[in-house]
Amino acid sequence: MLEEASELIGLQVYTNQGIYLGDVSNLVVEVDDNKVQGLFISNTNPMLVEESKAVNVPFRWIGAMGDVIILKYFPKRVALKKGGPKKKASSAESD
Repeated sequence: MLEEASELIGLQVYTNQGIYLGDVSNLVVEVDDNKVQGLFISNTNPMLVEESKAVNVPFRWIGAMGDVIILKYFPKRVALKKGGPKKKASSAESD
């Protein structure tokens, strides 16, 4: 049984289908309430997360914790936003 939240760091995370998602690299903590809000997962599986980017998994998605973490929910695939922030076109004003 886990005695400290910091013991979650380094654990492997799996979906409810048994697919490896990644490793816990940090915790997302609500300082005012002293509660863990989520897990920051790095080294993510490129089959689940586009470009293997790190993701934040809400704590409520966790189904079981022990030697590994099993999620009760995770989207089929996490994709990066398309067309990010638009660059402002510089226009030269002529008189």
